Amino acid sequence: MGEADPRVFFAAERTLLAWVRTGLTVMALGFVVARFGLFLRLLQLQSQAQPERNGLGVSAILGVLFVLVGALAVLLATVQHQRFISTLPPSDRPALYRREFAVLFAAAIGVLGLLLAVYLVVSPA
Repeated sequence: MGEADPRVFFAAERTLLAWVRTGLTVMALGFVVARFGLFLRLLQLQSQAQPERNGLGVSAILGVLFVLVGALAVLLATVQHQRFISTLPPSDRPALYRREFAVLFAAAIGVLGLLLAVYLVVSPA
């Protein structure tokens, strides 16, 4: 067998964390898009104009879809990371390093993203 190379493990962890950042960015964009329709509705009410129903619900739907895509990306990246790490020989995994934190953190971000999508659907807009 060859020498131990923990760089492979750390590269996989950096990839997971890159997916977490990407998922968080997509979720944040989705939240902004979802709430933009509410902002437009409030502007129409303030100007005493008759609120138009055309297109205002689209931003909420798109926003929720963005949040869902971001959350699913994080969750799927977490599963993929777990699968890849399980294929590494023990010599490539750092002995005193706890990998559970990154996995639990990523899974928590994914679950919170799903909860945010539910909140956007059920919250009064």
